[in-house]
Amino acid sequence: MRIDLTSVFVDDQRAALAFYTDVLGFVKHHDIPIGDASWLTVVSPDAPDGPQLLLEPAGHPAVKPYRDALREDGIPLAQFAVDDVEAEHARLVGEGVVFTMPPTDIGTAIVAVFDDTCGNLIQIIAEK
Repeated sequence: MRIDLTSVFVDDQRAALAFYTDVLGFVKHHDIPIGDASWLTVVSPDAPDGPQLLLEPAGHPAVKPYRDALREDGIPLAQFAVDDVEAEHARLVGEGVVFTMPPTDIGTAIVAVFDDTCGNLIQIIAEK
């Protein structure tokens, strides 16, 4: 068994695609129109055949209270691995990304949390 697809809820798929590709550096994998939305996925450029991240419309009524509760408690919706949290933090701050938690040593890893501009907090991590 392996992870093939996971998702993050986004307020606007086109804005999310721009953020996740232009700022974070992911690559668009699928963009298949389905009614008013799309089956819109991105992948890591390092693993184009690897796990996909679905930029899923946040229209379901359960999504808003769920995401609001996570955000209020400072809990990230997703976590992405990076080689160097300090370097990625500096790069993203230079792109205008707002961090809710700066790079922090948690013992076994360095983590930081940012606002993805699409309604979510996202954590980046580099294991020691």
